[in-house]
Amino acid sequence: MSQGDRGGGTPPTGHGGRAARWLARLTLLAAAGVVVVLALALGSGGLLIVGAGLLGLVVCAAGLWWFLAHRGLVRLLGALVAVAAPAAVVLLFTFAGLWLSAVFLAVCWGATLACAKAALRGSTPQRSRRTAAAARPRRPVLLMNPRSGGGKVTRFGLVGRAEELGARVVLLDPTAPTDVAELARAAVAGGADLLGVAGGDGTQALVAAVAAAHDLPFLVVPAGTRNHFALDLGLDRADPSRSLAALTDGEELRVDLGDVAGRPFVNTVSFGVYADVVQHPEYRDAKAGTALDLMPDLLASEGATRLDARVDGAALDSRQALLVSNNPYVSPDALSGTGRRPRLDTGELGVLGIRVESAAQAADLAVRGTQSAGLAALTARRVEVSAAPHEIPVAVDGEALRMPTPVVCTLRPGALRVLVPRDRPGVVVPAPPVDWRRLVRLALGRTGGGTATRIRVRPRLRAPAASAAAPPPAPGRPGSRTTLASASPP
Repeated sequence: MSQGDRGGGTPPTGHGGRAARWLARLTLLAAAGVVVVLALALGSGGLLIVGAGLLGLVVCAAGLWWFLAHRGLVRLLGALVAVAAPAAVVLLFTFAGLWLSAVFLAVCWGATLACAKAALRGSTPQRSRRTAAAARPRRPVLLMNPRSGGGKVTRFGLVGRAEELGARVVLLDPTAPTDVAELARAAVAGGADLLGVAGGDGTQALVAAVAAAHDLPFLVVPAGTRNHFALDLGLDRADPSRSLAALTDGEELRVDLGDVAGRPFVNTVSFGVYADVVQHPEYRDAKAGTALDLMPDLLASEGATRLDARVDGAALDSRQALLVSNNPYVSPDALSGTGRRPRLDTGELGVLGIRVESAAQAADLAVRGTQSAGLAALTARRVEVSAAPHEIPVAVDGEALRMPTPVVCTLRPGALRVLVPRDRPGVVVPAPPVDWRRLVRLALGRTGGGTATRIRVRPRLRAPAASAAAPPPAPGRPGSRTTLASASPP
């Protein structure tokens, strides 16, 4: 198994534990140095450096809010403010002769945070992902979308490579509506003992649900545009052909599968602002322009839809955006598409809720981050989203849909058997949020009672086998190819 596949479990010992303790001590020493430098520089502008820096951040965040939430002259003013605020801070430091002190403090603080994250990562409980030996499938069937990811199927020769390894390939016709779930059920009825997809996350989820229903292994070939599911499985997104090695030398992971109103998802379900934006056909060709044109109506308009959610027993009211994920992301970076999920088998949904309705709230979010009232980060087993309209836009793994309210999101723990190659990049576990109390305990050698981020792992349940009948499949054999001319729409 890849060395990168790590998660929560037993604390590290030996050299790793000692290195984490020394890094924690170095962190506290660097933080003390920053405080000393500020204290010594108070007479020559130390307080001005901190105050001007915070004020610049607040004004920049307010300008960004005006830019996003308004049109016309207010939008132009917001853009100017967002750019001018940091520039003004730099000019102030330069003309006041404080730029060298400001740079020194910024470098020291950056080094402090880098050491802190390294120490916390080194002391985070580690546990290898649970894998099981996998027998070589005898009748694997792979569905491939030739247009997905800008033509990765052709560019990486995935069809020929899969056929060499004994798989039957079904090429989807990108010009006709295709029910990929029905094709997957037909393959199962024809004797397939593995289902796989070379395509995007939306297609992956639909076929994964069929594989889970029949308790068959599922192969992820990251031939889509982003493939966040493949990233968090530790697969190589730069070379999707490497995933095909699992057909002859693979191992199996049990992971969770999300469900939103009866539809499966492997990554996220978005409600609110993003879901509204992706509904518009012009978004595909002009993402930035379409989003900027719609943002004022979605953020600040009195008629904008607001979302309420029941997250297990907790209530989230009047949110502009909600993101529900198959397992929690380690930070709100999920909103920008750069977040990571260190595990996919915790049995819990991740929930991020955002409410920012003024420049002051935007500034508060910029300064306080996850401590701001405008951002809620929770975990749950069940999320129920409601709104005033009877039907709301929903983006499921990036696919634009509409669903009647209330919309319920749940998780099927351990429902999906994923076949992965033994040789793969693996999952790099991101550093947990900086926790100063934990750093002090670590520096003093007190590892007990820490406040490390823990992910509860509940017993994983096997999904019940489906009994739905499927139409007879097209004739095929291992190592053969079927070109699909058309299929009935979903």
